[in-house]
Amino acid sequence: MAPGYMPPGDAGYGYPAVGAPYGYVTEPKTNGLAIASLVCSFFFWLYGIGAVLSIVFGFVARSQIKRSAGMQRGGGMALAGIIIGFAGIVLGVILIIVIVVAVNHCQQNGTCTITTNT
Repeated sequence: MAPGYMPPGDAGYGYPAVGAPYGYVTEPKTNGLAIASLVCSFFFWLYGIGAVLSIVFGFVARSQIKRSAGMQRGGGMALAGIIIGFAGIVLGVILIIVIVVAVNHCQQNGTCTITTNT
């Protein structure tokens, strides 16, 4: 054996092994799209863009969480974003219908003028 070289079987002190040690379980992380879905759902009133984004992000997040085999969480947030997004779209459609009916009614009857008693 040449001087200054280590024997072939002794690795000595080197870099640690890659990955978690045996028996160590990493904590699942929250899916970022689930968080984005919930946040966007609260902006459903912004021309409906927030509602549509929350629905899309929610469905993508739920599929990613299912495929992660327990390494991601946030399924509840994604589901809440989907539900609030759909509710926002329904509320927006109802509001548009009410406004259209009210304007149509006012134009036909002419009784929608504002009068003040001063």
